[in-house]
Amino acid sequence: MRGADNMHRWQRTVLALSPLLALIALLAFLGFGLGRDPSIVPSPVIGKAMPFFEQVRLDQASRQIRSSDWLGAPALVNVWASWCLACRDEHSLLMAWAADASYPIYGINYKDRASDALRWLEHFGNPYQSIVHDERGRVGLDWGVYGVPETFVIDDQGIILHKHVGPLNGEVLEETIRPLLERARQKRRSA
Repeated sequence: MRGADNMHRWQRTVLALSPLLALIALLAFLGFGLGRDPSIVPSPVIGKAMPFFEQVRLDQASRQIRSSDWLGAPALVNVWASWCLACRDEHSLLMAWAADASYPIYGINYKDRASDALRWLEHFGNPYQSIVHDERGRVGLDWGVYGVPETFVIDDQGIILHKHVGPLNGEVLEETIRPLLERARQKRRSA
């Protein structure tokens, strides 16, 4: 009988502590999630060739852009839209980057009307060497785009080296993206 009492006491203790243990587990899970950088999103496209596309140019609807047009040098691929407020936040950085002309920037205009996107570029400036008009979002889907803005780093062969989710800032450009591009350029030269 004494063993049964001990067993019931142990079960009552575990039952009484269950909410506390669940709360501790929940706090640990939330602490881990809140401590992570939301711009670092694991992506299945990292380390793979950029998806093939053949799409209409934003600025010349009678011409097509192919993924092969973006090969030959390490570059940024920026996914943006005129309706995206965060895209405005990063745009001045992209304009400064393009003025530096160290590395090309290609654009994917995502789920946007061409007329709105062109008017936006006319107002804020165009840092892109070429822009895919992805009105239906199919190209973005192939790239694994979750939303805009997103920026990818590709090497000269079109291998995706990095994905940044959210608006770019000077720190990300200088401490993460520029070193990746420089390593890709050096690798190309030594090959």
